[in-house]
Amino acid sequence: MKNKQLKILLSAPRGFCAGVERAIEIVEKSIEKFGAPVYVRHEIVHNKFVVDNLKSKGAIFVEELEEIEDKSRPVIFSAHGVPKKIPEDAKNYNMTYVDATCPLVSKVHREAENLNKAGYHLILIGHENHPEVVGTMGQLPSGSIDLIQNEDEAKKYNLKNEKKIAFVTQTTLSVDDTKDMIMILREKFPNIKEPLKEDICYATTNRQMAVKNIAKKCDMFFVIGSRNSSNSVRLVEVAKKSGCRNSQLIHSESKIPYDSIENAKIIGISSGASAPEILVDNFINELKNRFTVSMEEVEIIKEDVVFKIPKKLN
Repeated sequence: MKNKQLKILLSAPRGFCAGVERAIEIVEKSIEKFGAPVYVRHEIVHNKFVVDNLKSKGAIFVEELEEIEDKSRPVIFSAHGVPKKIPEDAKNYNMTYVDATCPLVSKVHREAENLNKAGYHLILIGHENHPEVVGTMGQLPSGSIDLIQNEDEAKKYNLKNEKKIAFVTQTTLSVDDTKDMIMILREKFPNIKEPLKEDICYATTNRQMAVKNIAKKCDMFFVIGSRNSSNSVRLVEVAKKSGCRNSQLIHSESKIPYDSIENAKIIGISSGASAPEILVDNFINELKNRFTVSMEEVEIIKEDVVFKIPKKLN
């Protein structure tokens, strides 16, 4: 059965970004420093394998601070960022907390705050209920920031007041979809203030470019990542739009579609920014058990970004 030849184009860069590596390191260092358990508010990053691994080391995951029974234990805020109210609540509980918010998300938070102070009404381009969006909107007083999720909402959007207007974006969006929404807003509001530097993070942009680069050559494309990982889901969309209609997400409960792969000559593989490389390796090994595999890694850019962990953990 193993005689079927299969070529794999491996997209690079893929997998962990600097913000995810930093967040995971913060949980591990906190367990080393404070002992177990340490609590983590919301999944530290959107990946079941990572979360389960940290649970085994002594992390307990909760959605809200109220759920933490022993308030003398430290709590870590996830890489996605939290509303302003959360650190205030932690202080009121006299809790030790460590903020693992990705520095690129924190940058958007500061940007939003500064624009708000300068008298701008804000639009946030992003996905409703995603923790990053909840965190960014939670930096500002209610009513001073509105969410736009798609082109349709951008077209219908009307400013309810006489204020100056500005926008920020979620860091893990599709670069192309966001461009289209921004164009609509620019046409509606010629004076709209834009971020000085694009809010979509370098890792999201690089992973999308890498997928675009190879998708059109592939019969099938697989993105290793979680269903609730925004950047992973966007990579599947990018692969489809870039010429590989048969693209799908491989998550913790996925069955590998061997029958479809039987009919493919070339498949592409990438992984979301919160998916560890071991999951990519496992997937490739499963394919090697069934097919005669040849591999080519196609790298478009080298990433060397590193974010330092908070001083209190050193």
